[in-house]
Amino acid sequence: MLRHFGSVIVVMTLGALATGAAAGVEDRRPNVIVMLADDLGPGDLSCYGGSIPTPNIDRMAKEGVRFTRYYSASPICSPSRCGLITGQFPARWRITSYLQTRAGNRSCEQADFLDPKAPALPRALKASGYRTAHVGKWHLGGGRDVQNPPRFAAYGYDSGKGTWESPEPAAELTARDWIWSAVDPVKRWQRTAWMCDTALGYVSAHPDKPCFVNLWLDDTHTPWVPSADDQKAGKDGRASGRGDTKERLRRVMVEVDRQVGKLLDALRKDRTGRSTIVLFISDNGPLPTFQRERTVGLRGSKLSLYEGGVRLPFIAWGPGIVPAGLVNDTTVLAAVDLLPTLCRLCAASLPADYQGDGEDMSSALLGKSPRRTRPLFWEYGRNDRSFSYPRGNDRSPNLGVLDGDWKLLVDDDGRNPELYHLADDPTETKNRIADEPKVASRLRDAVLNWRKSLP
Repeated sequence: MLRHFGSVIVVMTLGALATGAAAGVEDRRPNVIVMLADDLGPGDLSCYGGSIPTPNIDRMAKEGVRFTRYYSASPICSPSRCGLITGQFPARWRITSYLQTRAGNRSCEQADFLDPKAPALPRALKASGYRTAHVGKWHLGGGRDVQNPPRFAAYGYDSGKGTWESPEPAAELTARDWIWSAVDPVKRWQRTAWMCDTALGYVSAHPDKPCFVNLWLDDTHTPWVPSADDQKAGKDGRASGRGDTKERLRRVMVEVDRQVGKLLDALRKDRTGRSTIVLFISDNGPLPTFQRERTVGLRGSKLSLYEGGVRLPFIAWGPGIVPAGLVNDTTVLAAVDLLPTLCRLCAASLPADYQGDGEDMSSALLGKSPRRTRPLFWEYGRNDRSFSYPRGNDRSPNLGVLDGDWKLLVDDDGRNPELYHLADDPTETKNRIADEPKVASRLRDAVLNWRKSLP
């Protein structure tokens, strides 16, 4: 169901968006900024029913399209980011958990970094004439004892300013050999502001060409450190938080919301005549969930294939392109859709020989309600040694498939199947495996065959 609030901004046609891509004509294609928040649940935003006031992100939703059925490619950060960049399920590229030490990666049966031969959204846009930049968390290679990851340019970025877990950590964020420290020039509670300012600066520095910027925030990942009083400094300069409380999360979210507001205000005041599309997304579900407050009642969390681990906020904003005041409750949108979707909106060709797992959902960002035609697949939990969390009722089987309103979870040996009809049971409380044997058999065969096809 597509709900509408207020007047709809006149939407450009795809043909109009493509104007200027031809040689000799001024390129008027839109800038694109993909804001990816770390471990953010829908319950962290008031426009999704959360208790933390986020007025600027709420305004963004009112001025754009808010989706309620968006899915990440994984319930943990590195593979979820791989799916977004490549438009393919991350296990294709042997990324199944967060990238860490080489020994830890071997234990997870995964690679040490994203293969630069993989298709990449920034590379496709760069090939069509876009300026491209990455700002913020990367976590697709680099840090710990992985000292030789491909540079940002290998994936199609003109510029890269990463955090510690990246091939090119920004000096402002990494004074010590760790994710963050008490002596970083940009303090933990200043990172979102620095990242947003850096992204805006990149766009402002290239008015002659459209820009694509990955703006990947990390302040919403634990530990939550909203001020100097909330950090503990170690002897080596490394720092830690003083406890992950609801109040510290609230203060972090207030600052994130403030910086999102500043970024959007700057874009609203832009007088260059170039439109900008901003997407606000999360990489995976939250942890801790505070008794499911952060998942708005959905079962699961980060590290789980239940809805709370993979069903996340997605807001599309872009005055003059994205219509205002819409809530899309029906379209199933996924991270693996972003590559074909943004290539279409930006009049860029898909990579040569591209075999994507997503779909072109550009019409959804333009106010329509397309129906998904391909199932979504997930894998998380290749062994019990490296994938032993979360504990208890939120721990899911290690494979999942979603087809329409039916979702099946099952272990890769075929045991422990669970079948849910999400339209009737979004909190996944009633296992329908005995009621719908034909549906269960079809989906179980599909997901087990998919798993067998992976490296």
